[in-house]
Amino acid sequence: MRLHIADHPLVAHKLTVLRDRETDSPTFRRLADELVTLLAYEATRDVRTTDVAITTPVGPTTGTRLSSPKPLVVPILRAGLGMLDGMTRLLPTAEVGFLGMIRDEETLQATTYATRLPDDLSGRQCYLLDPMLATGGTLAAAVEYLFARGADDVTALCLLAAPEGVEALRAAVGEDARVQVVTAAVDERLDDNGYIVPGLGDAGDRLYGVV
Repeated sequence: MRLHIADHPLVAHKLTVLRDRETDSPTFRRLADELVTLLAYEATRDVRTTDVAITTPVGPTTGTRLSSPKPLVVPILRAGLGMLDGMTRLLPTAEVGFLGMIRDEETLQATTYATRLPDDLSGRQCYLLDPMLATGGTLAAAVEYLFARGADDVTALCLLAAPEGVEALRAAVGEDARVQVVTAAVDERLDDNGYIVPGLGDAGDRLYGVV
């Protein structure tokens, strides 16, 4: 498994505002959207492309286009929805699937409650969107789910990660180089409730309110 921490001043700046408990939901949503676009730039370095012949106003040349099948972007509901626009802004031709997963707050285990994905993901590069890589259970289950449908490789974009979550995901996928995590930072630890410290709180609640 590959881990990429985006080291950029703009990433650090936006993440700092997201962490601040005084940041309201509209500002949080806007900055999360902007931060995801920056992370998406890093996450798509290995997106597959094809050379194509085109003609500019001046003459012929060889350009680059995304290969088929198209990349698949998969937000994990509900918090992952807050990352979708930022991702598709950079990959407007990507297709979008949805994966609903919920974590049991006592066992910290993830279960799937809703899916909207192609049955066959053979040859697909998939991009999972989940703001927090905390215990790693949800992301590990999502990666396993996509591979079971034939996904070629999976890149997870997370605003924040905990060391425990990174190691749990690494233990689940082993040395599989088809799995990559791109995040803005790896924080100190998890608390007793499975929240990232210092973190930024519950990303879903800060995006959409407590429901």
